[in-house]
Amino acid sequence: MVDRDAVLDLVDQLRVAIPEEVRAAKRINSEGERIIEKADDEATRIISRAQEQAAFLIGERGLLELAEAEGRRIIEESEAVGEGVRGGADEYALQLLATLEAEVAKALAGIQKGMAVLDDRRAELAEDEAQAAEAATDDDEDDEDADDEAARANDEGEDEDARRPAYR
Repeated sequence: MVDRDAVLDLVDQLRVAIPEEVRAAKRINSEGERIIEKADDEATRIISRAQEQAAFLIGERGLLELAEAEGRRIIEESEAVGEGVRGGADEYALQLLATLEAEVAKALAGIQKGMAVLDDRRAELAEDEAQAAEAATDDDEDDEDADDEAARANDEGEDEDARRPAYR
């Protein structure tokens, strides 16, 4: 048997805990977006630096092809770093959401089990009430039979009294 107050307390705890988990997931998502934004800023800075280096190389040494190749390499590197950061943030968020899903599933299973116990308890109570009503009906019939027998015995006793002479 499950204590109703305990089940209601568990439901209240879940109501409090689940929003905290959702807030935590939002914080993680915001942190991932901040990391991605930081990576984009870093990529922009690296590109700007590459462009400055390229302009310097072109202006100072006339090495246009070398500057372009270096610029492409830096851009590719910064894009790869950005993708790695995004992938890591996405993986972390996915792991957190999977953990949250498992916790919510456990809580839901506990709630469903509590509801099933309460349904069983209601069914047992209804069955007990039906049996009690049936027993009461049987007792009433037994009482009527006993009353009939007592009345017959009383009638027979009155007949004997009528046959006996009365002594006063």
